[in-house]
Amino acid sequence: MSSKICVKVPASTANLGPGFDCLGMALNLYAWLEMELADRTEIKLYGEHMAGVPTDKSNLVYTVAQQVFTKAGLSEQELKISMYSEIPLTRGLGSSASAIVGGLAAANALIEQPFSQDELFQIATAIEKHPDNVGASLFGGIVAAMWDGKRAYHVRIEPHEHLEVLVVIPEYELSTKHARSVLPEEVPMGDAIYNLSHSSVLVAALSAGRLDLLAEAMQDRLHQPYRAALVPGMSHILELAPKHGALGVALSGAGPTMLAFVDARSEEKGKLETFFKETLQEAGIEATTMWLAPAPKGVELLTLDSETGTFIDRFKGETRA
Repeated sequence: MSSKICVKVPASTANLGPGFDCLGMALNLYAWLEMELADRTEIKLYGEHMAGVPTDKSNLVYTVAQQVFTKAGLSEQELKISMYSEIPLTRGLGSSASAIVGGLAAANALIEQPFSQDELFQIATAIEKHPDNVGASLFGGIVAAMWDGKRAYHVRIEPHEHLEVLVVIPEYELSTKHARSVLPEEVPMGDAIYNLSHSSVLVAALSAGRLDLLAEAMQDRLHQPYRAALVPGMSHILELAPKHGALGVALSGAGPTMLAFVDARSEEKGKLETFFKETLQEAGIEATTMWLAPAPKGVELLTLDSETGTFIDRFKGETRA
């Protein structure tokens, strides 16, 4: 076994509008996770986004790591875990997926990587119950994925070189469980066909670099209309953001974060950001805006600094670049 492991995991956005539970994209916002074997389990958290995360054996990273050890035929392992994250919790930016992928990758590396990326993808999907966020954090770029309840499959799409992402993060949490509770059990056939056609064109447009098709292809009827009441101002933003410079706009995952795809060369980026902020302010919502890019790499195994023997100082000095 290795003595100490550190991994870097990107955030992710899921659905991209019509691709409910099957489309995801990695973003250059990161979590870092350090793991080593110990005599007794100790979990340390760093950064403002880790508030409320358990520091006992109910911690998600700890529990998913044990799944790797069990699958490898090992007994439960006591671990020392340190985590630092830029990814806000329960905002629709894949915080749980990054923890799952990070925990799996770190534990796998700790025992000399007996499992392939695809095997880790299968475990992660079974834990998360959908493959979009975990696939993006594991493989990077844009991921189209499917899961039949037994096996997950994915195709990775290289993001367009000029694709940029404006994320708008409201200052309140929205759990995925609550966001799913407002969705209907059945939808009209017309809405199902609408989403099938739009998600198909969206995948083709992203693959072919047809940024001009995104505004229409990102339209959705399966989940965003039902979740609009949970995010004040969202309906107005979905309708009008393309007129303010967005290539396309969507709720990020279960929300409440919203995102807009933008051509990095656009001269309307400031106008679009102002539109988002003013719309949410009029709805009484404080929000933070952030310009991100697709993360080309998924989870990465980092090299240990032999002088300090720890990654904690590096966590604090890392940027999104």
